[in-house]
Amino acid sequence: MAKLLLIEDDSETAADVRDDLRGRGHDVVWTATGPDGARAARDGGWGAIILDRMLPGQDGLGVLQDLRRDGDRTPALVLSALGDVDERIRGLRAGGDDYLAKPFALGELAARIEALLRRPVDSRETVLHVGSLAIDLIAGTGRRGARDLELLPRELKLLEYLMRRPGQIVTRAMLFEEVWNYRFTPKSNLIDVHVGRLRRKLEAAGEPPLIHSVRGTGFTLSPDA
Repeated sequence: MAKLLLIEDDSETAADVRDDLRGRGHDVVWTATGPDGARAARDGGWGAIILDRMLPGQDGLGVLQDLRRDGDRTPALVLSALGDVDERIRGLRAGGDDYLAKPFALGELAARIEALLRRPVDSRETVLHVGSLAIDLIAGTGRRGARDLELLPRELKLLEYLMRRPGQIVTRAMLFEEVWNYRFTPKSNLIDVHVGRLRRKLEAAGEPPLIHSVRGTGFTLSPDA
């Protein structure tokens, strides 16, 4: 069971989310405005924060940016009716750990929260593990099980980005923005080429795939259990 803070101004959505998560054993506290949510967040002790993008009093991203500036590393899931790629990128860059567009399935929300709760709070850690896959960002090395991976710097950065978001859909636009530092989406197959090379290194000798394509969207990295 985790203690969750829900900041959502739509009472019907809040009630549905609260009831579902409580039914799954979580302790959920609900606030309906940006300032109230910010005050509650600063009380601390939360396993994760779920906050709406558009809130009365203070925008949800403003609340999140203030928390991150204060050093609060609590995992945060941003909810929004604004679901285009630019908005998702904006939410992640403001300090969000995940972004879910409305309308959404309650089961998906619960699964994303559970994934956030499993993730180490300090995203600055330099050794990452997902299933049998591990990378050391300081040494610049990677392993899958007992097998060493020869990763180029760009491949290591791409893999780091995916491993910090296990099970989440990562769009090509997000990768261009965060891994290649492009502020626009080039009309090229650059990302697909790099992902293809990375897959061949990760999935040698008939190993089960880790990186999965999401048609028309991007990619997701899943543990190989």
